[in-house]
Amino acid sequence: MPTSDTPGAWRRHPNQLLRGRPEGPYETADKKLKIGVSNQEMERFLDFMEQFEVETDRALSIKRGYSEVRLLATLVRNHLGGKTSTSSSLVGASGLTYGTAVRALESIESRGLLLRRARTATGKSFSLHPTEKLMMEWQELARRFRAIIGSTYDAGPDSKNSGYYFGSSYAPGNVLPPLASLTTKLPINGDLRLLEHADPTFMAMHALKKQFESIFGVNIKSRALSIDRLRNEILENAKLPKSRYDIVACDTPWFGEMAEAGHFLPIHDYMRDSGFDTSDFHPEAIASARYQNLQYGLPVQTTPELLVYRRDVFAAHGLKPPHTIADTLHAAQTLHDPFGGMAGIAWNAARGTPMGHSFLFVIASFGQPVLNLAKTALGFDGENVHGENYRPMFDTPDARDAAEYLRELMQYSPRGILNMSWFERARSYAVGDSAMAYCATLLAPLFELDKSSPAWKKTEYLPLPFGPKGRPIAPLGGYALAIPSNIAPERIDPIWTALQSLTSAHTVKLYIENGSLVSPRFSVSLDPEVQQISPLISIVDEMARCGVLQMWPRPPVPGISDVIAIVGEEMHDALRGDKSISDALANSQNRADALMRSHGHY
Repeated sequence: MPTSDTPGAWRRHPNQLLRGRPEGPYETADKKLKIGVSNQEMERFLDFMEQFEVETDRALSIKRGYSEVRLLATLVRNHLGGKTSTSSSLVGASGLTYGTAVRALESIESRGLLLRRARTATGKSFSLHPTEKLMMEWQELARRFRAIIGSTYDAGPDSKNSGYYFGSSYAPGNVLPPLASLTTKLPINGDLRLLEHADPTFMAMHALKKQFESIFGVNIKSRALSIDRLRNEILENAKLPKSRYDIVACDTPWFGEMAEAGHFLPIHDYMRDSGFDTSDFHPEAIASARYQNLQYGLPVQTTPELLVYRRDVFAAHGLKPPHTIADTLHAAQTLHDPFGGMAGIAWNAARGTPMGHSFLFVIASFGQPVLNLAKTALGFDGENVHGENYRPMFDTPDARDAAEYLRELMQYSPRGILNMSWFERARSYAVGDSAMAYCATLLAPLFELDKSSPAWKKTEYLPLPFGPKGRPIAPLGGYALAIPSNIAPERIDPIWTALQSLTSAHTVKLYIENGSLVSPRFSVSLDPEVQQISPLISIVDEMARCGVLQMWPRPPVPGISDVIAIVGEEMHDALRGDKSISDALANSQNRADALMRSHGHY
């Protein structure tokens, strides 16, 4: 059962978490906010508006002056599609005579609806972009038309989803508008160079490459690597006189190592000077990219480790949600049917880093950190780590319990479990080969967005099951964007501008609309368009509000990556039967202790 200090929300079914949610610091007091439209809906609306005008001209004998609709629709559509608009391209698409179209563009610009941005250093060539004011106007018009002409959006005018009724809106969430272009081209020589992780969020960023190039006014060159290759590339890049990259994606537990070694540029002063507001970020996410009270990165995703399970399979067997370690073992044993094609549970058990993560998260579920961190009201302090706090904790009863739990899980796991890591465990669950899985929300699109998955619309999300001395936790994972310290000084200011844009709430929503299901910002989960995509983002948001989302199970301190690899090797040997659990834990303690001492931490 939950401990007495467990947040009350987690005593309820996960789908009940968002009901009756108390007013929080990120809720708005204005309940009459407007539901907007997604980029996809906006493009359909632009098509409708243009065709509406064409058919009106053909069918009705109306005397009228020139219309700006086609011109504006083309401008907005090009912005959403990452296409460059010029005066000549807009004039050609306007349906107006040349002189009339030029005067129309001048009028639109004078009304603050059009941004003219130099494309070359000489300033003789310009690209044209919609301003934020224009984008908001089209959002409002599309919202009103959606309510009035419901058939355009497969919903009647009285639909509850319309959010509009005789000029008033009663929707509980506020839409995040599309990103507007920068007022001036990003002043850097050459391309904007990104080093990314190969996951759905950064794949969405890659899919949006043309749009970001239009927003920044420069070409973007990106490289995506797997997790271990990414870390090695960051370390190799740090040895160079000049960085190959302007912005790098960094796994949150690496920040202590990178900051202590001086590989990343502190951005604290830039945040202060620009008035950058961090209050919309999940507190644990923004803290995970901080070291020694200095900020070194901005979160681009929050992807906690959760337990996912099949609601339909549990119901068929009369099982209750698995909140505890005991519940999970009972459910896994009950549901494990290898000859019937379904294992009880999938998890990270491959040698090294994957197994190491499993051990860190499970020992945390038993109520103990992997290092001797100071205790706090909600767990342990993973940010302020000094001296004896660095001492490894593998020679404890809780570590033994964690190891024994993993060994017992082996009995109810898929064949080849000792070769299974992040993608394989999520896929095992997604294709119906496992009834439960320890899974990072980063890979939830495999079953949350894929209608062919047996788990689609049948998945429940819980914090990790906990032991007798533990409590519900969702260990923080994810990536933050950082600036390499060996970057050319003249590039820093424009890179900081790009960094803010790539981590903004508007951009995070774009990632979600293009296949991602993770967000580090509270405002994104309140967006009604995001809520329609998946409940997962709001569930993680609630975990952040309730103190369930925690970074201490995998603290961002120097040496933690090597500690993870050490216990991942030793525990893999033990579960494979090459050594005893006692020897594996003793070896982990001695090797990790020697590592931390070599760093001079105590």
